[in-house]
Amino acid sequence: MEERTLGATGLPVSRIGLGLAAVGRPAYINLGRDTDLGTDRPVETMRRRSHELLDAAMAAGIRYVDVARSYGLAEEFLGSWLDARPPDAVVPTIGSKWGYTYVGEWRLDAEVNEVKDHSLAAFRRQLAETRAILGDRLSLYQVHSATLESGILEDRAVLAALADLGAEGVAVGLTVSGPRQAEIVRRALDVHVDGRNPFTSVQATWNVLEPSVEPALVEAHDAGWGVIVKEALANGRLARPETCPPAVAATATRHSVQPDAVAIAAVLARPWADVVLSGAATVAELESNLAAPTVNLAPEELLELATLAEPADDYWAARSRLPWT
Repeated sequence: MEERTLGATGLPVSRIGLGLAAVGRPAYINLGRDTDLGTDRPVETMRRRSHELLDAAMAAGIRYVDVARSYGLAEEFLGSWLDARPPDAVVPTIGSKWGYTYVGEWRLDAEVNEVKDHSLAAFRRQLAETRAILGDRLSLYQVHSATLESGILEDRAVLAALADLGAEGVAVGLTVSGPRQAEIVRRALDVHVDGRNPFTSVQATWNVLEPSVEPALVEAHDAGWGVIVKEALANGRLARPETCPPAVAATATRHSVQPDAVAIAAVLARPWADVVLSGAATVAELESNLAAPTVNLAPEELLELATLAEPADDYWAARSRLPWT
């Protein structure tokens, strides 16, 4: 597994990281979860699945793990896995997020799964919760889905608290979502607290269906920020032959891999992308994702995949209609 440094943070990461959003809580918006996980998802079963994924990821050379306060018990699952490892075991770089609270009560039929709050009180509460579980193993703490509407990029008290966290040695980043991702990234690049920008990394959605944020991510990379890509499989739309565009399926066939590997390979072909997250829910899915580095996409294949881009508003409208299952 190729490794690199996450921008100017100095944090060592692997080009493919593991995100635990799909296994930290019973419901999520990825397609195919009933097939992957069945309908019986008690806490202990999901804990075991998380640990199996983490074991497989570490064996494959993955050195970045992504969790969040709103991912149900993902931080706890990761913490218990870390606690069970030998003292001399390699500890991956760990990134978590604050800004959403999980309220789904471990129910598949919950009407509301998470609630957003970018206030200073929420930051302090959730940072304490994260540290109680992960301790000094936390390397990167990110604003979860920063938006212009929440006002967080103008909230001097929150920005000062983030700057203080950075001064303590924890890298500070933000994640973005929605059709205005590029605008948010550029606004964050201009944030300053006492002459310094508290942010050192960004996590954004980029895939062959929704590449609109790419120019802003190039700017972030050029500014020294680490760049993490999420939702490379478009919440499952690019994962399987029956759900992906024919061009993706045909490319996968030519390279003797599954479509998910092609979608991730398209991210790996971007020099500005430090990490692309696998959101696998099973070890088999992770192994399929990990075929991506073997896929050397030709220039004409990359051009063909670029024709699949959808208008950003249409893409995010379709994503908003995906049910939590």
